[in-house]
Amino acid sequence: MEYLLYFGVTLVISTLFSIGGTGSAVALIPVLSFLGVGFDLAKAVGLFANTASTIGASVMNALRKSIDVKHVLPFVLMSVVCSPLGAYVSTRIDVHWVKILFALFLLFSATMMFIQKKKGAFTYTKMWFMVCMGGIVGFLSGLLGIGGGAMIIPLLIYLGYDAKQTAITVSFMIPFSTLSAFITYVYLIEIDWILLGVVAIAAALGGVLGNYIMIFKLSVEQTRKFIALSLYLLGFKMLYTLMV
Repeated sequence: MEYLLYFGVTLVISTLFSIGGTGSAVALIPVLSFLGVGFDLAKAVGLFANTASTIGASVMNALRKSIDVKHVLPFVLMSVVCSPLGAYVSTRIDVHWVKILFALFLLFSATMMFIQKKKGAFTYTKMWFMVCMGGIVGFLSGLLGIGGGAMIIPLLIYLGYDAKQTAITVSFMIPFSTLSAFITYVYLIEIDWILLGVVAIAAALGGVLGNYIMIFKLSVEQTRKFIALSLYLLGFKMLYTLMV
């Protein structure tokens, strides 16, 4: 029954966060932790869930030619290189501090989603920008078990990028960094493969469903505030749990 619960929770979270293009791990990890899953295992499962939920959307967007693959390759390569480093560092520091950092990250991401500018100063085609963003996303993917989209998407929206195109672009990048970090965790911790399989199937279904809703039914703007409020609730809940 608990695996059925994990399936249902993952399906809902993956669908909602796929609409926003951020990947589900940012919310799935604290929820799994609240349900009793070990934090390191929750991070590994969250990484794989992000891979499963975004790879379907990435393929669909590539086939539709909704994204210029050539311009995002520097981001992809840098994120793959830095993800294992973040995963290694995460297993070498006290999990209490990782949880605090994760909670603060949730609050930061939520705040960035509420703040926007009309015009930005950067473009995706700048090589140095793509390399820097790829390194940040990759390291955070490994360290916190998230795809990095929860930070990059609000930042790009704040800089003035179109919300829907930003979600499409970042959702294409996420699977590469999350899969690289997950493989590192496989060698560092013990994996519950049944849990991983259940969550992966639910995440893949949610990713495809969320991407369909984003493209054809709903704008990213309509879900942005809902996701931000959810991140606030999760972040404050984590901080409260850590302090009591």
